[in-house]
Amino acid sequence: MEESDIKVEENDTGLYVRTLEDVKLITKHAKLDERSLTQVTQALYYPSADILADNIKLLELDEHLLQEIRLGHKLKFKGGLNEDVVLCTEEKTYDIKGAEISNSLLLVPDLKFAAATSTCPLKSPRTRNVSLERSLNSSTEDEPTIERVLEQHKILRIFHEYLECREIHPRFRKMGELLQLTRFSGPENEEYIEQKLLFSYEQLLDTIQCSEKQFTEGLRIYRVVEYNGYMRVLECDYEFRIVNLMVNLIEENSWSLDEIERDETIEALNGIAPRQIVEGLFNLYTTPTTDKPGKYTYIEELVARIVAQNILRPGLKFRLEEFLSAWQEALPDGIKCDKKYLRALGIICREGVTTSVRSLVEEILPTNIHDRLKILFKTKTKWTLDEIEPYMEFFTTPTLTVTTLLAKYARSLMEKGIRHYVSKH
Repeated sequence: MEESDIKVEENDTGLYVRTLEDVKLITKHAKLDERSLTQVTQALYYPSADILADNIKLLELDEHLLQEIRLGHKLKFKGGLNEDVVLCTEEKTYDIKGAEISNSLLLVPDLKFAAATSTCPLKSPRTRNVSLERSLNSSTEDEPTIERVLEQHKILRIFHEYLECREIHPRFRKMGELLQLTRFSGPENEEYIEQKLLFSYEQLLDTIQCSEKQFTEGLRIYRVVEYNGYMRVLECDYEFRIVNLMVNLIEENSWSLDEIERDETIEALNGIAPRQIVEGLFNLYTTPTTDKPGKYTYIEELVARIVAQNILRPGLKFRLEEFLSAWQEALPDGIKCDKKYLRALGIICREGVTTSVRSLVEEILPTNIHDRLKILFKTKTKWTLDEIEPYMEFFTTPTLTVTTLLAKYARSLMEKGIRHYVSKH
């Protein structure tokens, strides 16, 4: 094509603008039949220096994220100075990573797709688009000539990368670490608490990398109560003492396990512990009894775990039979101890002549997978999948399982038909 064939037209800014004559001439040089084209031509122009679009990012959406936007719900980005950013909906949490695009993607406001560039009325997308086919295939002898329309569009931004979203488990670990700095051990010790380290509900929600629904679950997992407007975890001995006083009221008042009285329990501890603390613990450790309005039932697992945690002090080791006996004796009548309640709290070792149990709390283990596995295999040489799973779930995602992680970072062997995992090195 000769440069003299195209007339150069400029707008008020001095930039070149295509004309209808340019379009017809280019179509002719490309040896295209204009009757085979729709009637609307769109000319695109690269971003000029006066267009600022650095605050626009290309974000990949799955069905859940797309539905949240359509429903008008908020998406929140969360992350501190030394944290990778996450994206949170009301229910889920996503890890955000930058990914390169092999081709350039252009962001063009109001750009029309093929069907919209035909001036013929289009039929329902559920049927064949006869009108568009006629627009594309009919000759000028069949239909009157339709005047071509030229639309000018500015490219807002050119993308060479996008943000990739990958659903992950909520990152609760920081919740425990922050709240441990101000753990509650009684009103008499509050003068020693750094007030600037306290978090309200909203402040903690904005800090923890999880959705609001997951945040509520995290408060339950870490047994968080609200005291004087701030979210607090209790010092272990203090929590055990208050819970123990609460469950002892079952025998004192001859209550059935599913007929616990809330108001009487709270009043019985008046003067022993702040009312807010007792109410918070009662809400955590009980559930409303079905078919008995106003009555409550203690959650067996929670009561059993706090008692087991009080017995399994770090550094101590017990014969399994002795531990189970002491554990059961410390529980109220009707509440049973079960080895499954030791999940992520203690481990049972069957290596050697006797079977023993010791404390191993998941919350205090390293967040680096190599460091954690080093401690796990130092504590116990061989693990079954059920035994090691509670200590590896921290590193999993909805698509990355514990089995997959162990296949990469550990070795497996079979003993008497049971698969065990051992250190890789």
